[in-house]
Order: sequence, then structure tokens, then C-alpha cells
Amino acid sequence: MRKQLMAAVIFPLALGQAGITLAQSSTPAFQNNASEAQRKANTSQATSELFYMIQQLQGEVRRLQGESEEQRHLIKRLQEQGRDRYIDLDQRILDLSEKVSAQPQATETASRAAGKSKPAAIREYRQPQAEERKAYNDIQDLIHSQKKYDEAISRIYEFIDKYPEGDLTVNAYYWLGEVYLVKPQLEQARQAFSIVATRYADHRKAPDAVYKLGVTLDRLDKKAEARRQMEQVINDYPESDAAGLARKFLGSGQAQ
Repeated sequence: MRKQLMAAVIFPLALGQAGITLAQSSTPAFQNNASEAQRKANTSQATSELFYMIQQLQGEVRRLQGESEEQRHLIKRLQEQGRDRYIDLDQRILDLSEKVSAQPQATETASRAAGKSKPAAIREYRQPQAEERKAYNDIQDLIHSQKKYDEAISRIYEFIDKYPEGDLTVNAYYWLGEVYLVKPQLEQARQAFSIVATRYADHRKAPDAVYKLGVTLDRLDKKAEARRQMEQVINDYPESDAAGLARKFLGSGQAQ
């Protein structure tokens, strides 16, 4: 009986101790599984964030590539427009040269014999409206204040196309020559000054254009032609400031 009573007491105690041992041995495994799950969750989140950043970078690259392509198209279009304008300018000069060559020599001879080097008929130039004057002033600001010569050239061509045969149009041709002279694009400067000198010889800008044409030819190493232009300024516009500059030019020994 005593043995049975002791067995009844010891057996539950053993079961309790075994339960405690089992619980203690199972706790670290549970914790390890939770840590592993957390680590995997963190890794998955980092991977998602990295993927999102890559997607953003790829999108930014595509956007920059698109802008670069647009810039290339714009530059190409501007180059084509510039080439077309140069061709148009050359054609205008050719037409003017043909008209000048077709004029009767007798008219020029009689005019010079009478002491009239300027054209007998003085035309009236169309006076600018407010919008036209503002556009011209904007061009002047680009040239003198901002020194944005390429943009000024583009705006001058637009001005000439929009406001042809006006008083300020002649000025625009003259300043086209000045800007080209500064760049320097001497052949284009020569063409622009030639338009003013031949087509608008009665305009107030003509003396300056003839003088600057002589300067341009001198820089192109066309000394004889430069000298003739300086002499023309003195003969045709003797009272002008340009004539005084031409005398100094010739007196300094240039264009020899």
C-alpha cells in the first residue's frame, strides 16, 4: 500500500518535470522561427524598395532620353531653317545684283556729272507701328545688352519676313551685318551690308553699310574692293560720319 501511494505521488511529479523541460526546449525553436520570418519579411521589403527605385531611375532615363531626342530634332530644324535663310539671302543679293547691272549706265554717268551720287528719287519708307517698333527694340536689346547674337540673328530674319520694306527693315538688315561681323561670319556680313548698300542706297543707314562693307571686305583680304567701298562712301556721302571714318581708314594705310 505504501509503495502504491509513493508511486502515485512520484509519477505526477515526473510528468510535471518532463512538461517543464519540454516547454523550455521548445521555446528557442519558436523564437528562431519568428526571427527568420522577420528577417525574410525585411529582405522582401528591401527588395521591393530597390525594385521601385530601379523603376524610378529607368523612368527618369527614358524621360531624359526623350528630352535629348527633342533637342536633337530642334537643333536639326533650326539648322535647316538657318540654311534656308542663307539660301534666301543669297538669292536676294543675286536678284539685287542683276537689277543693279541692268540699270542704264547713262543714268549713273549723268547723275555723277551733275554732282548727284545718290539716287535722284528718294523713296518714302513705311514707318513702323507700335508692335513693329517693340519687336525691333527687343532685337536691339538682344544685341547690345544680352549679347545673344544667335538668337538676335533668328529674330532679325523673322522681323524682315514679317515687316518687309519698312524703315526699320533696312535697319534690321544693317544690324544683321553687324552681328555677323562680330561673330565673325564675314561672308554673311558682306551679304547683309550689300543689301543695304545696293537696294537701299537712299536710306540713312546706307553710308554706314557701305563703310562696314569695306571693313568686311578688308577682313576677307579683298583689299582692292575694300578701298573702292571706302572711296564710294567719301564720294557718295561726303558729309556723313561714315565718310570721315572712311578717310581715316584710307589714311591709316589699310586696304593697301
